[in-house]
Amino acid sequence: MNKGERISQFVRDLEGGDANFTGEIASHPFYRAYFRCWNDQRYYEAHDVLEHLWLNTDTVDDNFFKGLIQAAGAFVHLQKNFEHPTHAKHSRRLRPAVRLFELAEKNLGPFGPRHHALDVTAFLDLLRATREKITGSDFKTNPWSPANPPKVLLISH
Repeated sequence: MNKGERISQFVRDLEGGDANFTGEIASHPFYRAYFRCWNDQRYYEAHDVLEHLWLNTDTVDDNFFKGLIQAAGAFVHLQKNFEHPTHAKHSRRLRPAVRLFELAEKNLGPFGPRHHALDVTAFLDLLRATREKITGSDFKTNPWSPANPPKVLLISH
């Protein structure tokens, strides 16, 4: 089973139903799985499922997907840093996280205030506030904690 097949199976198990759905992005199983993974603090998996959708979809949403993927990647860095603060590699993850936050903000900005059932403005506020806590501490403080992780909910119409 290749990576794409593993991700499709993961999404089927997570969301139920057909992972090859076509239709509105806000209802797409891979898109919804991204937020489910995010809210379960599974940022790496969130990155993977949305990357699979992004790479296999030809839409005007490329930068939107890229920004969401970058945001998840930033939180992967924060999570690894939190879990292993003295590790040679993981202790240096705050700067790469900030860079990903900046890229995510740049890519998501044009899609506000709402896009595909996401309150983009609120999401950008979350990314910006997290980034500013890190830079405001001169890259010494990781604001992420499993006790109080950010939640992102899609907006019902």
